[in-house]
Amino acid sequence: MLLDLDFDVSTGGLSPAEVPADAYHRIAQFLYREARLLDERRYADWQALWTADGMYWMPRAPGQQSPYDHISLFWEDRMLRDVRIRRLEHPRNWSQQPPTRSARLVGGVQVEGVDAGGNLVVHSVFQMTEWRKRQPRQLAGRYTHKLAAEGEGWRIRMKRVDLVNCDDVHDVFEGFV
Repeated sequence: MLLDLDFDVSTGGLSPAEVPADAYHRIAQFLYREARLLDERRYADWQALWTADGMYWMPRAPGQQSPYDHISLFWEDRMLRDVRIRRLEHPRNWSQQPPTRSARLVGGVQVEGVDAGGNLVVHSVFQMTEWRKRQPRQLAGRYTHKLAAEGEGWRIRMKRVDLVNCDDVHDVFEGFV
């Protein structure tokens, strides 16, 4: 998946999406639940929110158009997310003693439209406080989710995390943003 150049990361050229108020509310609740699962370190439940081919992307440059043409902070498929989860949960992982704690605020949820693959493109903003190595760290930026409809709900096909300071020097990202 990492080198699948056909995986569509674009969020331009969207078809309009008519989203009734109740559907908008469910979409926002889905994003809030995702944030809560990460804050509570419920990684198996978080992984269950994804499609089998879902990709997690954190660009390294403002306005980066592709993970294939420029280095990214993250470009992870399910296997790499699983590897990171196993490391985070391993009892002998010294860098998680004590475990990283976090709290996220997600807001400004906007449904942008539907992409060529039929995925709903949703933007939101976030503020995250992380407590690691007895030090706080503040992260903020914009999330872009591509959500694939499944039954009455959705699964994450792609999550893009655009940090406001993506091109800065960062300490290690242990967990997921």
